[in-house]
Amino acid sequence: MPRDIVYFDLETQRTANDVGGWQNKHQMGVSVGCTFSTKTGQYHIFTEQTVKELIDQLLRADLVVGFNHVSFDYSVLAGYYPFDLAEQLRSLDILVEVEKKIGHRLKLEALASATLGAGKTADGLDAIRWWQQGKVAEIAEYCCYDVKVTKCLYEHGVEYGEVRYLDRNHREQVVAVEWSL
Repeated sequence: MPRDIVYFDLETQRTANDVGGWQNKHQMGVSVGCTFSTKTGQYHIFTEQTVKELIDQLLRADLVVGFNHVSFDYSVLAGYYPFDLAEQLRSLDILVEVEKKIGHRLKLEALASATLGAGKTADGLDAIRWWQQGKVAEIAEYCCYDVKVTKCLYEHGVEYGEVRYLDRNHREQVVAVEWSL
């Protein structure tokens, strides 16, 4: 059976301010979740109504790759699942891995634009506004694009042993990574 790497991202219905702070991520609610599975070769889109299927796919994965997903996305999913996904899943969090190397957090945009030459199409606050406007298709497109960017960053790191980022002065920097398929 081929190894299944699942690339993952989700968007929320509410901001941290809406739920009384970052400690209440489990109350933010999922608007849309997106995955790409190397086993199926397909993107999958989930809504709050199908979040159980999303969690099931993550639990079946051999590795879950995301960007800030261990701290953020898994905490949002805690509102739907009684167990600690961070303890149950084998995960590679690109944000965490890069932060260990350079000593501070980066935005996905800083890595994507320098490494891939393509940035993000929107941000999480746009997705919340779209949710309030009932624009679920826009959220799904944005979320799937972030999953694609995450997948491409991971694959670049595997192939070249490095990713690039723009530092605070907009200079391109290189950071070595030890990721493997």
